[in-house]
Amino acid sequence: MISRTSELGSIGRSEQGVPYNAKDFERISQFLHSTAGIRLDEANERMVYARLAARVQQLGFPSFAAYIDMATSPKNSEERDRLISALTTNTTHFYRESHHFDYLSETVLPELVARARAGERIRIWSAGCSTGEEAYSIAICLLAAFPDAASHDIKILATDIDREALERAKAANYAPAGLRSLAKAILDQRFDAISSNGHRTPKPAVKSLVTFRQLNLMSDWPFSGQFDVIFCRNVAIYMDALTQERIWTRFQQVMRPSAHLFIGHSERLSASLKSSFALVGKTIYRHI
Repeated sequence: MISRTSELGSIGRSEQGVPYNAKDFERISQFLHSTAGIRLDEANERMVYARLAARVQQLGFPSFAAYIDMATSPKNSEERDRLISALTTNTTHFYRESHHFDYLSETVLPELVARARAGERIRIWSAGCSTGEEAYSIAICLLAAFPDAASHDIKILATDIDREALERAKAANYAPAGLRSLAKAILDQRFDAISSNGHRTPKPAVKSLVTFRQLNLMSDWPFSGQFDVIFCRNVAIYMDALTQERIWTRFQQVMRPSAHLFIGHSERLSASLKSSFALVGKTIYRHI
């Protein structure tokens, strides 16, 4: 257990003997904020220790301070990614916030399908895609509306900062517990069984529509085309107000007129962007 030293306002040694104090937590917090835009407060101190202590011990470092020196060095990009992965949250499931997918299917996709059939380029972005459930949910909706989507110029880009989550998304091996939100008809039509214990994977027609890429939303975005739909849900809630505004503004700059932005149920666009977006549904915005 981590104990507090009240007069210093710091965290004491753990029972496992890995020194960890308030300065270590502050350094990790500053690194995560400057690198990924994610903010941590004092309530996250124990979480940081719990998620990193085993790694610190595995690598043989005598303290968190020594590990932080190594992991935050620009020359150790692999460990930097691993540190970020350990401290990011990947809570998701298929058709999460189902009203978004209802709106996508009933209102957004009919127009996009018509444009695709007319030869236009259509792009959908799942930003902060985690382990892939959101992107594959979009692909399933798209196939229901547009069975021959693969023969047109319509694609889904799925990005996340967490490389480990992306590897799981690409592997697409989902346990029964992660498939509970899906109707049997969708499971039968859009998924293949890959084991006797109920694990399933999306069929090739679903997977082929999605491209996964590692991307830090705080870094440069290596694309120049515009998007017709952006899903970025339950990502900005971990950022401070200024970082949120920066991300929303950058989305606005890569969206076509009348494109749609879907955000998380507890997220709101910055006041400065209200003139650029119209609220058309619960946490659904249309670019004006």
